[in-house]
Amino acid sequence: MLPISGHHPCLERTRSTPSKATDSLLLDRKSSSFSSLNSPTFQQPYLSVLHPRALLFLSLLCLQVVLFVVARSLPISLSFPRGRHHFPAPLTASVPAAATADNLTAASTDTAECSSGRVYVYELPKFFNREIIEQCDNLNPWGSRCDALANDGFGPPATGLDGLVPTEVAPAWFWTDQFVLEIIFHNRMLKHQCRTTDPEKARGFYIPFYAGLEVGKYLWTNSTDADRDRHCGMVLRWVQEQEYFKRSYGWDHFISMARITWDFRRTKDDDWGSSCIYLPGMRNITRLLIERNPWDYFDVGVPYPTAFHPRSDSDVIAWQDHVRTRHRNTLFCFAGATRRTINNDFRGLLLDQCREAGDSCRAVNCAGSRCLNGTSAILETFLDSKFCLQPRGDSFTRRSIFDCLVAGSIPVLLWKRTAYFQYEWFLPKEKESYSVYIDRNEVKNGTLIKEVLERFSDEDVRRMREKVIEYIPKFVYAMKEEGLEGYKDAFDVAIDGVLRRF
Repeated sequence: MLPISGHHPCLERTRSTPSKATDSLLLDRKSSSFSSLNSPTFQQPYLSVLHPRALLFLSLLCLQVVLFVVARSLPISLSFPRGRHHFPAPLTASVPAAATADNLTAASTDTAECSSGRVYVYELPKFFNREIIEQCDNLNPWGSRCDALANDGFGPPATGLDGLVPTEVAPAWFWTDQFVLEIIFHNRMLKHQCRTTDPEKARGFYIPFYAGLEVGKYLWTNSTDADRDRHCGMVLRWVQEQEYFKRSYGWDHFISMARITWDFRRTKDDDWGSSCIYLPGMRNITRLLIERNPWDYFDVGVPYPTAFHPRSDSDVIAWQDHVRTRHRNTLFCFAGATRRTINNDFRGLLLDQCREAGDSCRAVNCAGSRCLNGTSAILETFLDSKFCLQPRGDSFTRRSIFDCLVAGSIPVLLWKRTAYFQYEWFLPKEKESYSVYIDRNEVKNGTLIKEVLERFSDEDVRRMREKVIEYIPKFVYAMKEEGLEGYKDAFDVAIDGVLRRF
Protein backbone atom coordinates (compact mmCIF):
# COMPACT_ATOMS: atom_id res chain seq x y z
CA MET A 1 0.00 0.00 0.00
CA LEU A 2 1.36 3.48 -0.92
CA PRO A 3 1.98 6.08 1.77
CA ILE A 4 -0.50 8.93 2.00
CA SER A 5 1.98 11.32 0.43
CA GLY A 6 2.04 9.26 -2.74
CA HIS A 7 5.80 8.68 -2.57
CA HIS A 8 6.86 5.06 -2.64
CA PRO A 9 10.53 4.34 -1.82
CA CYS A 10 10.84 1.99 -4.76
CA LEU A 11 9.69 4.73 -7.17
CA GLU A 12 11.92 7.53 -5.91
CA ARG A 13 14.94 6.40 -7.92
CA THR A 14 12.94 6.21 -11.16
CA ARG A 15 11.51 9.73 -10.61
CA SER A 16 14.74 11.34 -9.59
CA THR A 17 17.05 9.82 -12.20
CA PRO A 18 15.15 9.17 -15.47
CA SER A 19 17.08 7.76 -18.39
CA LYS A 20 17.83 9.85 -21.47
CA ALA A 21 15.76 7.46 -23.54
CA THR A 22 12.76 8.06 -21.35
CA ASP A 23 13.17 11.87 -21.57
CA SER A 24 13.42 11.73 -25.31
CA LEU A 25 10.30 9.60 -25.55
CA LEU A 26 8.28 11.98 -23.37
CA LEU A 27 9.34 15.02 -25.40
CA ASP A 28 8.44 13.31 -28.62
CA ARG A 29 4.98 12.49 -27.30
CA LYS A 30 4.37 16.13 -26.23
CA SER A 31 5.50 17.46 -29.58
CA SER A 32 3.32 14.97 -31.35
CA SER A 33 0.26 16.01 -29.32
CA PHE A 34 0.68 19.75 -29.96
CA SER A 35 1.30 19.14 -33.64
CA SER A 36 -1.87 17.13 -33.96
CA LEU A 37 -3.93 19.99 -32.51
CA ASN A 38 -2.60 22.37 -35.17
CA SER A 39 -3.06 20.00 -38.02
CA PRO A 40 -5.83 20.68 -40.57
CA THR A 41 -7.08 17.17 -40.05
CA PHE A 42 -7.80 17.90 -36.35
CA GLN A 43 -9.32 21.37 -36.89
CA GLN A 44 -11.56 20.51 -39.85
CA PRO A 45 -14.48 18.79 -38.04
CA TYR A 46 -14.65 21.35 -35.21
CA LEU A 47 -14.59 24.37 -37.52
CA SER A 48 -17.37 23.03 -39.63
CA VAL A 49 -20.76 24.71 -39.06
CA LEU A 50 -22.33 21.29 -39.37
CA HIS A 51 -20.50 19.94 -36.38
CA PRO A 52 -22.84 19.50 -33.34
CA ARG A 53 -20.59 21.48 -31.00
CA ALA A 54 -20.35 24.39 -33.40
CA LEU A 55 -24.12 24.42 -33.83
CA LEU A 56 -24.60 24.44 -30.04
CA PHE A 57 -22.18 27.35 -29.65
CA LEU A 58 -23.86 29.43 -32.36
CA SER A 59 -27.31 28.73 -30.89
CA LEU A 60 -26.29 29.94 -27.42
CA LEU A 61 -24.68 33.05 -28.91
CA CYS A 62 -27.82 33.94 -30.85
CA LEU A 63 -29.98 33.40 -27.76
CA GLN A 64 -27.84 35.83 -25.72
CA VAL A 65 -28.10 38.47 -28.45
CA VAL A 66 -31.88 38.13 -28.54
CA LEU A 67 -32.19 38.39 -24.74
CA PHE A 68 -29.96 41.46 -24.68
CA VAL A 69 -32.05 43.25 -27.34
CA VAL A 70 -35.32 42.39 -25.56
CA ALA A 71 -34.02 43.53 -22.17
CA ARG A 72 -32.91 46.87 -23.60
CA SER A 73 -36.40 47.49 -24.96
CA LEU A 74 -38.29 46.82 -21.68
CA PRO A 75 -39.26 49.85 -19.47
CA ILE A 76 -37.76 48.35 -16.28
CA SER A 77 -35.95 50.41 -13.66
CA LEU A 78 -33.23 48.62 -11.74
CA SER A 79 -32.72 51.39 -9.20
CA PHE A 80 -33.90 50.82 -5.64
CA PRO A 81 -34.94 53.41 -3.05
CA ARG A 82 -32.48 53.94 -0.24
CA GLY A 83 -33.85 54.34 3.24
CA ARG A 84 -37.36 55.23 2.09
CA HIS A 85 -40.65 53.41 2.19
CA HIS A 86 -42.89 54.23 -0.75
CA PHE A 87 -46.39 53.70 0.55
CA PRO A 88 -49.23 54.38 -1.90
CA ALA A 89 -52.13 55.20 0.42
CA PRO A 90 -52.55 57.91 3.08
CA LEU A 91 -53.54 57.30 6.68
CA THR A 92 -57.16 57.58 7.63
CA ALA A 93 -56.30 59.50 10.82
CA SER A 94 -57.20 63.17 10.53
CA VAL A 95 -54.78 66.06 10.98
CA PRO A 96 -55.53 68.68 13.64
CA ALA A 97 -56.23 72.22 12.53
CA ALA A 98 -53.07 73.45 14.21
CA ALA A 99 -51.05 71.14 11.96
CA THR A 100 -52.05 72.60 8.58
CA ALA A 101 -49.35 73.37 6.04
CA ASP A 102 -49.64 77.11 6.75
CA ASN A 103 -48.40 76.52 10.29
CA LEU A 104 -45.53 74.23 9.38
CA THR A 105 -42.07 75.63 8.80
CA ALA A 106 -41.27 72.42 6.93
CA ALA A 107 -43.38 73.66 4.02
CA SER A 108 -40.90 76.45 3.30
CA THR A 109 -37.74 74.64 4.32
CA ASP A 110 -35.17 73.90 1.69
CA THR A 111 -34.97 70.21 0.81
CA ALA A 112 -31.30 70.12 1.75
CA GLU A 113 -32.17 70.95 5.36
CA CYS A 114 -34.28 67.79 5.53
CA SER A 115 -31.85 65.56 3.66
CA SER A 116 -32.39 62.78 6.20
CA GLY A 117 -36.14 62.80 5.54
CA ARG A 118 -39.36 64.13 7.04
CA VAL A 119 -41.48 63.07 9.99
CA TYR A 120 -45.20 62.43 10.19
CA VAL A 121 -46.77 62.96 13.63
CA TYR A 122 -49.71 60.71 14.43
CA GLU A 123 -52.74 62.44 15.87
CA LEU A 124 -53.43 60.18 18.81
CA PRO A 125 -56.60 60.65 20.84
CA LYS A 126 -55.85 63.28 23.53
CA PHE A 127 -56.50 60.61 26.11
CA PHE A 128 -52.92 59.43 25.48
CA ASN A 129 -51.12 62.77 25.88
CA ARG A 130 -52.77 66.12 26.56
CA GLU A 131 -55.39 64.75 28.93
CA ILE A 132 -52.62 63.16 31.01
CA ILE A 133 -51.18 66.64 31.60
CA GLU A 134 -54.63 67.94 32.50
CA GLN A 135 -54.67 65.34 35.30
CA CYS A 136 -51.39 66.63 36.72
CA ASP A 137 -52.82 66.62 40.27
CA ASN A 138 -53.00 62.83 40.18
CA LEU A 139 -49.73 61.81 38.53
CA ASN A 140 -47.95 60.73 41.70
CA PRO A 141 -49.04 59.79 45.23
CA TRP A 142 -47.11 62.58 47.00
CA GLY A 143 -48.71 65.64 45.51
CA SER A 144 -49.49 67.69 42.43
CA ARG A 145 -47.11 67.81 39.49
CA CYS A 146 -48.84 70.74 37.83
CA ASP A 147 -45.97 73.16 38.57
CA ALA A 148 -43.44 70.70 37.21
CA LEU A 149 -45.36 70.34 33.94
CA ALA A 150 -46.06 74.06 33.48
CA ASN A 151 -44.48 76.22 30.78
CA ASP A 152 -44.66 73.49 28.14
CA GLY A 153 -42.90 71.05 30.44
CA PHE A 154 -40.01 73.31 31.43
CA GLY A 155 -41.45 73.88 34.89
CA PRO A 156 -41.26 77.02 37.06
CA PRO A 157 -38.65 79.70 36.30
CA ALA A 158 -35.42 79.19 38.22
CA THR A 159 -34.75 81.51 41.15
CA GLY A 160 -31.76 82.32 43.33
CA LEU A 161 -29.34 82.46 40.42
CA ASP A 162 -27.95 85.96 41.02
CA GLY A 163 -24.21 85.90 40.53
CA LEU A 164 -24.33 82.41 39.04
CA VAL A 165 -26.02 83.06 35.71
CA PRO A 166 -25.51 86.13 33.49
CA THR A 167 -28.51 88.46 33.69
CA GLU A 168 -29.21 88.24 29.97
CA VAL A 169 -29.40 84.44 30.13
CA ALA A 170 -31.42 84.09 33.36
CA PRO A 171 -34.85 83.89 31.58
CA ALA A 172 -33.64 80.69 29.90
CA TRP A 173 -33.36 78.85 33.23
CA PHE A 174 -36.15 76.74 34.75
CA TRP A 175 -36.36 74.13 37.50
CA THR A 176 -37.19 71.43 34.97
CA ASP A 177 -38.35 68.00 36.06
CA GLN A 178 -36.21 65.13 34.79
CA PHE A 179 -39.25 63.15 33.58
CA VAL A 180 -40.81 65.58 31.06
CA LEU A 181 -39.09 64.40 27.89
CA GLU A 182 -42.37 63.40 26.22
CA ILE A 183 -43.86 66.90 26.50
CA ILE A 184 -40.71 68.55 25.16
CA PHE A 185 -40.45 66.18 22.21
CA HIS A 186 -44.13 66.41 21.30
CA ASN A 187 -44.11 70.22 21.27
CA ARG A 188 -40.93 70.34 19.23
CA MET A 189 -42.12 67.74 16.72
CA LEU A 190 -45.28 69.73 15.99
CA LYS A 191 -43.13 72.70 14.91
CA HIS A 192 -40.18 70.84 13.45
CA GLN A 193 -38.96 72.14 10.11
CA CYS A 194 -38.93 68.62 8.68
CA ARG A 195 -42.40 67.67 9.81
CA THR A 196 -44.84 66.75 7.07
CA THR A 197 -48.61 66.33 7.13
CA ASP A 198 -48.36 64.02 4.12
CA PRO A 199 -47.41 60.50 5.24
CA GLU A 200 -46.39 59.69 1.66
CA LYS A 201 -43.42 62.03 2.13
CA ALA A 202 -42.44 60.75 5.57
CA ARG A 203 -39.39 58.71 6.37
CA GLY A 204 -40.27 58.50 10.07
CA PHE A 205 -43.51 58.31 12.05
CA TYR A 206 -43.68 59.78 15.57
CA ILE A 207 -46.06 58.36 18.19
CA PRO A 208 -46.83 61.13 20.76
CA PHE A 209 -47.82 58.91 23.67
CA TYR A 210 -46.81 60.08 27.18
CA ALA A 211 -45.87 56.61 28.39
CA GLY A 212 -43.61 57.79 31.22
CA LEU A 213 -46.05 60.28 32.72
CA GLU A 214 -48.83 57.74 32.54
CA VAL A 215 -47.04 54.82 34.16
CA GLY A 216 -45.44 57.07 36.78
CA LYS A 217 -48.65 57.38 38.74
CA TYR A 218 -48.81 53.60 39.21
CA LEU A 219 -45.21 52.85 40.23
CA TRP A 220 -45.55 53.63 43.95
CA THR A 221 -49.12 52.52 44.56
CA ASN A 222 -50.84 49.19 44.97
CA SER A 223 -51.74 49.07 41.29
CA THR A 224 -52.23 45.93 39.27
CA ASP A 225 -50.20 44.80 36.28
CA ALA A 226 -53.24 45.53 34.12
CA ASP A 227 -53.33 49.15 35.38
CA ARG A 228 -49.69 49.72 34.46
CA ASP A 229 -50.04 48.13 31.01
CA ARG A 230 -53.45 49.44 30.01
CA HIS A 231 -52.58 52.71 28.24
CA CYS A 232 -49.55 51.35 26.43
CA GLY A 233 -51.54 48.35 25.21
CA MET A 234 -54.31 50.62 23.93
CA VAL A 235 -51.87 52.86 22.06
CA LEU A 236 -50.10 49.94 20.43
CA ARG A 237 -53.37 48.42 19.29
CA TRP A 238 -54.34 51.78 17.78
CA VAL A 239 -51.00 52.19 16.01
CA GLN A 240 -51.01 48.66 14.65
CA GLU A 241 -54.27 49.42 12.87
CA GLN A 242 -52.64 52.27 10.92
CA GLU A 243 -51.73 51.46 7.34
CA TYR A 244 -48.18 52.74 7.49
CA PHE A 245 -47.36 50.71 10.56
CA LYS A 246 -48.65 47.59 8.84
CA ARG A 247 -46.45 48.16 5.81
CA SER A 248 -43.23 48.67 7.73
CA TYR A 249 -44.02 46.56 10.83
CA GLY A 250 -43.00 49.59 12.90
CA TRP A 251 -39.41 49.81 11.66
CA ASP A 252 -39.81 53.49 10.71
CA HIS A 253 -41.76 54.47 13.86
CA PHE A 254 -40.38 56.07 17.00
CA ILE A 255 -41.56 57.25 20.40
CA SER A 256 -40.14 59.25 23.31
CA MET A 257 -40.49 57.64 26.75
CA ALA A 258 -39.66 59.96 29.65
CA ARG A 259 -38.30 57.42 32.09
CA ILE A 260 -35.53 54.84 32.22
CA THR A 261 -36.02 51.75 30.10
CA TRP A 262 -36.31 49.48 33.14
CA ASP A 263 -39.60 51.16 34.10
CA PHE A 264 -41.12 49.59 30.97
CA ARG A 265 -39.56 46.12 31.17
CA ARG A 266 -41.58 44.14 33.68
CA THR A 267 -41.03 40.46 32.96
CA LYS A 268 -43.15 38.83 35.66
CA ASP A 269 -46.36 39.49 37.55
CA ASP A 270 -46.35 41.89 40.49
CA ASP A 271 -42.87 43.18 39.62
CA TRP A 272 -41.75 46.79 39.11
CA GLY A 273 -42.99 48.89 36.20
CA SER A 274 -45.00 48.15 33.11
CA SER A 275 -44.30 45.62 30.37
CA CYS A 276 -44.82 48.22 27.63
CA ILE A 277 -41.61 47.40 25.75
CA TYR A 278 -42.56 43.74 25.63
CA LEU A 279 -46.13 44.24 24.42
CA PRO A 280 -47.11 43.26 20.83
CA GLY A 281 -46.31 46.01 18.36
CA MET A 282 -43.47 47.66 20.31
CA ARG A 283 -40.68 45.33 19.19
CA ASN A 284 -39.53 47.30 16.09
CA ILE A 285 -40.32 50.82 17.32
CA THR A 286 -37.29 53.02 18.12
CA ARG A 287 -37.55 54.31 21.69
CA LEU A 288 -35.93 57.52 22.95
CA LEU A 289 -35.26 57.17 26.69
CA ILE A 290 -33.21 58.95 29.34
CA GLU A 291 -31.58 55.58 30.05
CA ARG A 292 -31.37 52.77 27.53
CA ASN A 293 -30.69 49.08 27.63
CA PRO A 294 -27.29 48.92 25.89
CA TRP A 295 -28.15 45.48 24.48
CA ASP A 296 -31.38 46.55 22.80
CA TYR A 297 -30.84 48.18 19.41
CA PHE A 298 -34.22 49.91 19.51
CA ASP A 299 -33.40 51.76 22.76
CA VAL A 300 -31.69 55.11 22.22
CA GLY A 301 -30.35 57.09 25.17
CA VAL A 302 -31.00 60.84 25.06
CA PRO A 303 -29.94 63.52 27.59
CA TYR A 304 -31.94 64.15 30.75
CA PRO A 305 -33.62 67.57 30.62
CA THR A 306 -31.58 70.14 32.57
CA ALA A 307 -32.42 73.64 33.81
CA PHE A 308 -30.95 75.51 30.83
CA HIS A 309 -33.22 76.01 27.80
CA PRO A 310 -31.61 78.58 25.47
CA ARG A 311 -33.96 80.87 23.60
CA SER A 312 -31.46 81.73 20.87
CA ASP A 313 -27.92 81.23 19.66
CA SER A 314 -26.86 84.26 21.68
CA ASP A 315 -27.98 82.49 24.88
CA VAL A 316 -25.75 79.54 24.00
CA ILE A 317 -22.73 81.74 23.25
CA ALA A 318 -23.20 83.83 26.38
CA TRP A 319 -23.41 80.74 28.58
CA GLN A 320 -20.40 79.10 26.94
CA ASP A 321 -18.35 82.24 27.53
CA HIS A 322 -19.53 82.35 31.13
CA VAL A 323 -18.49 78.80 32.02
CA ARG A 324 -15.24 79.16 30.07
CA THR A 325 -14.08 82.18 32.09
CA ARG A 326 -15.47 81.06 35.44
CA HIS A 327 -12.82 80.85 38.15
CA ARG A 328 -12.88 77.33 39.62
CA ASN A 329 -11.18 77.12 43.00
CA THR A 330 -12.17 73.53 43.86
CA LEU A 331 -10.49 70.47 42.35
CA PHE A 332 -13.55 68.20 42.44
CA CYS A 333 -17.04 67.95 43.89
CA PHE A 334 -19.89 65.55 44.55
CA ALA A 335 -23.62 66.23 44.73
CA GLY A 336 -25.54 63.32 46.17
CA ALA A 337 -26.55 61.39 49.25
CA THR A 338 -25.81 58.05 50.80
CA ARG A 339 -28.18 55.11 50.46
CA ARG A 340 -28.74 53.93 54.01
CA THR A 341 -30.50 50.77 52.90
CA ILE A 342 -27.47 49.62 50.86
CA ASN A 343 -24.58 47.87 52.60
CA ASN A 344 -21.15 49.35 51.80
CA ASP A 345 -22.82 52.14 49.83
CA PHE A 346 -20.36 53.45 47.24
CA ARG A 347 -21.70 57.00 47.53
CA GLY A 348 -20.76 56.96 51.20
CA LEU A 349 -17.22 56.07 50.17
CA LEU A 350 -17.13 59.04 47.79
CA LEU A 351 -18.37 61.40 50.48
CA ASP A 352 -15.67 60.09 52.84
CA GLN A 353 -12.98 60.79 50.26
CA CYS A 354 -14.42 64.23 49.64
CA ARG A 355 -14.26 65.11 53.34
CA GLU A 356 -10.71 63.77 53.62
CA ALA A 357 -9.63 65.91 50.62
CA GLY A 358 -10.32 69.10 52.59
CA ASP A 359 -10.56 72.25 50.48
CA SER A 360 -9.88 70.26 47.31
CA CYS A 361 -13.41 68.83 47.35
CA ARG A 362 -16.87 70.28 47.85
CA ALA A 363 -19.98 68.22 48.58
CA VAL A 364 -23.69 68.98 48.34
CA ASN A 365 -25.93 66.90 50.58
CA CYS A 366 -28.88 65.78 48.49
CA ALA A 367 -30.62 63.70 51.15
CA GLY A 368 -34.37 63.55 50.76
CA SER A 369 -35.66 65.89 48.06
CA ARG A 370 -33.15 68.72 48.56
CA CYS A 371 -31.72 68.40 45.05
CA LEU A 372 -34.92 67.47 43.27
CA ASN A 373 -34.94 69.06 39.79
CA GLY A 374 -31.87 71.15 40.55
CA THR A 375 -30.95 73.88 43.00
CA SER A 376 -28.74 76.93 42.92
CA ALA A 377 -26.40 75.16 45.38
CA ILE A 378 -25.75 72.36 42.88
CA LEU A 379 -25.19 74.77 40.01
CA GLU A 380 -22.77 76.86 42.08
CA THR A 381 -20.85 73.75 43.14
CA PHE A 382 -20.42 72.55 39.56
CA LEU A 383 -19.45 76.03 38.35
CA ASP A 384 -16.75 76.30 41.01
CA SER A 385 -15.25 72.82 40.45
CA LYS A 386 -12.88 71.54 37.80
CA PHE A 387 -14.15 67.97 38.09
CA CYS A 388 -17.44 66.45 39.28
CA LEU A 389 -17.84 62.90 40.55
CA GLN A 390 -20.57 60.97 38.76
CA PRO A 391 -21.31 57.53 40.20
CA ARG A 392 -24.40 55.66 39.06
CA GLY A 393 -27.75 56.84 40.40
CA ASP A 394 -30.70 54.71 41.46
CA SER A 395 -30.14 53.10 38.06
CA PHE A 396 -26.99 53.26 35.93
CA THR A 397 -27.53 56.90 34.92
CA ARG A 398 -28.38 60.12 36.71
CA ARG A 399 -29.45 63.57 35.64
CA SER A 400 -26.51 65.08 37.52
CA ILE A 401 -24.21 64.06 34.66
CA PHE A 402 -25.81 66.63 32.39
CA ASP A 403 -26.11 69.28 35.13
CA CYS A 404 -22.35 68.85 35.54
CA LEU A 405 -21.61 69.07 31.80
CA VAL A 406 -23.82 72.13 31.25
CA ALA A 407 -21.88 73.88 34.03
CA GLY A 408 -18.61 73.21 32.19
CA SER A 409 -17.29 70.80 34.81
CA ILE A 410 -15.42 67.66 33.73
CA PRO A 411 -17.24 64.44 34.71
CA VAL A 412 -15.40 61.71 36.59
CA LEU A 413 -17.17 58.48 35.70
CA LEU A 414 -16.95 55.28 37.71
CA TRP A 415 -19.28 53.04 35.64
CA LYS A 416 -19.01 52.88 31.85
CA ARG A 417 -22.75 52.36 31.59
CA THR A 418 -23.35 55.71 33.27
CA ALA A 419 -22.57 57.61 30.06
CA TYR A 420 -20.25 55.88 27.60
CA PHE A 421 -22.74 53.13 26.68
CA GLN A 422 -25.75 55.45 26.88
CA TYR A 423 -25.40 58.68 24.95
CA GLU A 424 -23.13 57.96 21.98
CA TRP A 425 -24.98 60.36 19.69
CA PHE A 426 -24.41 63.29 22.06
CA LEU A 427 -20.93 62.83 23.53
CA PRO A 428 -17.50 63.09 21.88
CA LYS A 429 -16.19 59.80 20.55
CA GLU A 430 -12.87 60.20 22.35
CA LYS A 431 -13.88 59.56 25.96
CA GLU A 432 -10.65 60.90 27.41
CA SER A 433 -11.17 64.22 25.58
CA TYR A 434 -13.96 65.31 27.94
CA SER A 435 -14.02 62.93 30.93
CA VAL A 436 -11.99 60.92 33.41
CA TYR A 437 -12.72 57.26 34.05
CA ILE A 438 -11.75 55.64 37.35
CA ASP A 439 -12.95 52.09 37.87
CA ARG A 440 -15.07 51.92 41.00
CA ASN A 441 -13.27 48.77 42.15
CA GLU A 442 -10.00 50.70 42.23
CA VAL A 443 -11.64 53.25 44.50
CA LYS A 444 -12.96 50.48 46.72
CA ASN A 445 -9.43 49.06 46.91
CA GLY A 446 -7.94 52.31 48.14
CA THR A 447 -7.26 54.51 45.09
CA LEU A 448 -7.53 58.17 46.12
CA ILE A 449 -9.54 60.20 43.63
CA LYS A 450 -7.76 63.39 44.64
CA GLU A 451 -4.36 61.96 43.69
CA VAL A 452 -5.64 60.78 40.32
CA LEU A 453 -7.10 64.18 39.44
CA GLU A 454 -4.03 66.10 40.62
CA ARG A 455 -1.99 64.38 37.90
CA PHE A 456 -3.78 66.36 35.20
CA SER A 457 -1.96 69.54 34.23
CA ASP A 458 -3.69 72.90 33.88
CA GLU A 459 -3.47 72.49 30.12
CA ASP A 460 -5.10 69.05 30.31
CA VAL A 461 -7.95 70.50 32.34
CA ARG A 462 -8.37 73.45 29.98
CA ARG A 463 -8.46 71.17 26.95
CA MET A 464 -11.07 68.82 28.45
CA ARG A 465 -13.22 71.69 29.67
CA GLU A 466 -13.15 73.25 26.21
CA LYS A 467 -14.43 70.02 24.70
CA VAL A 468 -17.26 69.93 27.27
CA ILE A 469 -18.17 73.55 26.47
CA GLU A 470 -18.15 72.83 22.74
CA TYR A 471 -20.77 70.10 23.23
CA ILE A 472 -23.10 72.03 25.57
CA PRO A 473 -25.69 72.70 22.80
CA LYS A 474 -26.11 68.93 22.37
CA PHE A 475 -26.88 68.48 26.08
CA VAL A 476 -29.77 70.97 26.30
CA TYR A 477 -33.32 71.33 24.96
CA ALA A 478 -33.97 74.75 23.46
CA MET A 479 -36.95 76.80 24.59
CA LYS A 480 -38.05 77.76 21.09
CA GLU A 481 -40.31 75.17 19.53
CA GLU A 482 -38.56 75.79 16.20
CA GLY A 483 -35.17 75.12 17.79
CA LEU A 484 -31.99 77.15 17.47
CA GLU A 485 -30.63 78.61 14.25
CA GLY A 486 -26.91 77.92 14.30
CA TYR A 487 -26.78 74.96 16.69
CA LYS A 488 -28.34 71.54 16.94
CA ASP A 489 -29.68 70.90 20.44
CA ALA A 490 -30.37 67.52 22.03
CA PHE A 491 -33.73 67.24 20.28
CA ASP A 492 -32.23 67.94 16.84
CA VAL A 493 -29.43 65.44 17.36
CA ALA A 494 -31.94 62.77 18.43
CA ILE A 495 -34.26 63.30 15.44
CA ASP A 496 -31.38 63.39 12.97
CA GLY A 497 -30.07 60.14 14.42
CA VAL A 498 -33.45 58.44 14.24
CA LEU A 499 -33.97 59.47 10.61
CA ARG A 500 -30.50 58.26 9.66
CA ARG A 501 -31.47 54.88 11.09
CA PHE A 502 -34.58 54.75 8.93
